[in-house]
Amino acid sequence: MTIATWMLEHTFVHMPGVGHATEASLWKIGLTTWAEFLSASKIPRISDERKTMMDAILLEGCQRLREHDSCYFRARLAERHMWRLLRDFKARTIYLDIETTGISLRSPVTVVGIHDGTRTHSLVKGRDLTGPNLESILSTASLLVTYNGKGFDMPVLRGQFPGWIPDTPHVDLRHLLARLGHSGGLKAIERSLDIVRDHRVEMMTGADAVYLWRLWERQGKANALDLLLEYNTADCENLKTLADYAYNKMRQQTFGALTGRKP
Repeated sequence: MTIATWMLEHTFVHMPGVGHATEASLWKIGLTTWAEFLSASKIPRISDERKTMMDAILLEGCQRLREHDSCYFRARLAERHMWRLLRDFKARTIYLDIETTGISLRSPVTVVGIHDGTRTHSLVKGRDLTGPNLESILSTASLLVTYNGKGFDMPVLRGQFPGWIPDTPHVDLRHLLARLGHSGGLKAIERSLDIVRDHRVEMMTGADAVYLWRLWERQGKANALDLLLEYNTADCENLKTLADYAYNKMRQQTFGALTGRKP
């Protein structure tokens, strides 16, 4: 049995007619990776004709993975399996969080934080928060990670910067963490997992972010903007920590439970 480094190479549910039960049955008989499936001459309950078809799909998947084509897998994986892309496309993942003046989808965006795994870009309204700048940065990503971004961040950005937001494959951690038993806001989940923030922003909320923006916009208080950016940066950087946690937990539940292997 070969244990691939990352989950996508263990995945078979992206093929037509293969659900979790079939995938699990393949794992149980020792076919746990694409390479093992491809090297098998015969597989129980799979005809030679179907095996040939599945081999072709897996070979294409290998090529698309080498090309970092996350859109190929997005088109073939059900939404509930999108978390499997988190490790394979980690080097080209962007962790995004926005600040606005309110909770409406029409509330003006004030800050967009974009963390690339190493550093955070902070785009600020009135300075460098423009459609072309957003497209320039977001178009480098193979995968986008947010918390509640499918319900808020991305609809807001697409509404206020129409035509500039790339259609990047997207993992919303809110739904993924809920499957793992974690509900509530981002900060509450962080605290439950002992993820710490700097004391300057550890107790801040979205309402505080709105207040800080108003101090900057109306009174020009630079320290207020600095604190707002620090708060937003913590949101973005902690998304990476939460994504790693969620991936490892889901991999153990999905694959490790059947094989006895650690993530």
